[in-house]
Amino acid sequence: MKSPLCGERNTGVGLADLRTGRKAVGNEHSRIGSDTKTWTATVVLQLVGEGRIELDDTVDHYLPGLIRTRFYDGRRITVRQLLQHTSGLPDYLDAPFWDDEEAHRWDHIEPLRTVEQALTLPPPERTTSGFAYSNTNYNLAGLIVTKVTGRSIGTEIEERIIKRLGLCETQWPGDRTTIPGPDLRGYVERRAGTLVDRTEWNTSEADASGALISDGADTTAFWTALLTGELLAPAQLAEMKKTVPDDFPGERYGLGLERHEPTPGLVIWGHSGSVASGHKFRNAVTDDGRRAVTLLIGSESFDSDKVDSIMATLVHDLR
Repeated sequence: MKSPLCGERNTGVGLADLRTGRKAVGNEHSRIGSDTKTWTATVVLQLVGEGRIELDDTVDHYLPGLIRTRFYDGRRITVRQLLQHTSGLPDYLDAPFWDDEEAHRWDHIEPLRTVEQALTLPPPERTTSGFAYSNTNYNLAGLIVTKVTGRSIGTEIEERIIKRLGLCETQWPGDRTTIPGPDLRGYVERRAGTLVDRTEWNTSEADASGALISDGADTTAFWTALLTGELLAPAQLAEMKKTVPDDFPGERYGLGLERHEPTPGLVIWGHSGSVASGHKFRNAVTDDGRRAVTLLIGSESFDSDKVDSIMATLVHDLR
């Protein structure tokens, strides 16, 4: 059954569909982008708890010979480093192939291909902690899950999280380009500030790094279950919360978790998301998992700092 959320409230602001004028009411489905990374990390850590994956084993241990280039060696990169973005691998989206993402809007692209694209790139700039955010890391983690279990990361997420929690509104899309109704349409900005509907998109390349479709209630239920220990044993949840400084001052990254402390003593976790279709995702959950705010946005045109400030205020004031 879906995890019960005491005092849950769903609401919407603005329009879910600019063409029809349909208002957003809070029950819309949307692409959640990189929030998928937390779901992927949860599956990996469940397999760690089962003794099937070791965080400090190398990528080469699971995928021998896959990463052997002038700059990158899978014998020196661990599973932990993939999940924490400290592997030093570049983001495949920086490859010239993706300069025009819309040209590949309808394409089926295997995650292995995205890894191969990344390996042609020079090393990325990294923080002093070694952090460099890269979607390649999570597509690789998904490949490791497949090697260990014999099933795709999408299937493992469905069996281990979606079905377990009864998340009826969460789906792994595969090659399906549409979003189930009621949908939050996705808009990208074009010339002269015009917003263009790009909701339909094949996100197969995003795979373990960003493919999931869900709604606000389901994603909140997932995060609540995760941080209250319903999905991971204490040892694995503790590993997940071990962080390093990331790209933004005062913010840190664990194993698929973003950590913020917007005011002294208020620690919140979450994971933002962004998709080429224009969909954005923001969330904030208190350390004990008892207070949560989830925001689905259907346009790439918004004030990110203002949204983050509002979310921090909301999660602070919730009782």
